[in-house]
Amino acid sequence: MTAPRVASLLPAATEILCALGGEELLVARSHECDYPRSIERTPICTASRINSLCSSAEIEAQVKELQKSGSSLYTVDATLLRKQRPSLILTQGQCDVCAVSEADIKTVLTDWPGTPPQVLSLSPKHLTDLWEDMRRVGEAIGLPDQGRNLIKPLKIRVADIIVKTSGMTRRPRVACIEWIEPLMVAGNWVPELVQLAGGSSCLAKPGEHSDWIQWADLTKARPDIILMMPCGFDIPRIRREMTSLRERSEWRALNAVKNDRVYLLDGNQYFNRPGPRLVDSLEILCEILHPNLFEPKHKGRDWEPWNLD
Repeated sequence: MTAPRVASLLPAATEILCALGGEELLVARSHECDYPRSIERTPICTASRINSLCSSAEIEAQVKELQKSGSSLYTVDATLLRKQRPSLILTQGQCDVCAVSEADIKTVLTDWPGTPPQVLSLSPKHLTDLWEDMRRVGEAIGLPDQGRNLIKPLKIRVADIIVKTSGMTRRPRVACIEWIEPLMVAGNWVPELVQLAGGSSCLAKPGEHSDWIQWADLTKARPDIILMMPCGFDIPRIRREMTSLRERSEWRALNAVKNDRVYLLDGNQYFNRPGPRLVDSLEILCEILHPNLFEPKHKGRDWEPWNLD
């Protein structure tokens, strides 16, 4: 059997592929695929039409303008992609804002010379969907056993956490912020991770898409803890964005802010990537919510506390 040639246009899919031992199969990647570091020489075949260096408010304005005009937020270098001759393309059908969409790929494949590549789309909503995606990718690249071997230790890590948190009766109310201006709460698998970590998710339910909220919604929710994890932002970037919040009276009035229970989490590398490191994301939540039970292995690198002063 000929080894597949894989183009991954989704960071999480790239991580899954490499974790399965299929890194040598990768012939093309998206501009957002940056982990593991060893893939950096793999050709990049996508680009964003959004200036990601702008503030969250300015980025949202750009997104709305492109959507209003009917334009995609991303471009795919069809010439390069054809040159790399992939037999399998990994993409997603969950969020047209976060990454190249199925529609973008279909456009490229309309005039594909010869037999078009297989397209495998990932759209997880729950942690169990992650296990299924790993299995599906493993089968698609001819490594089904590696898929099962990857899933088992991840499930064991999750089970170890559940043993410690399942009996907790006093659970802090947690608000996970996926976008700052305007406000968006993290949905899909994040509320589930909060529950597994011994918290109670505010404003979002497991399996539901991330949604926009008003400041009044956040005030009414009365979170004990606020976790800032904007999609695509690392901690230094989040720290800069927090400046705008200092000026808002609604923000300063929140008990979580007054009590210094606001934390900055790397939303780019962890919480917004449904790959193997979602289990690391769960461990990060455990460290923050219950520091007396969990060793702070990620503190200072993948998350840090923030205060009003």
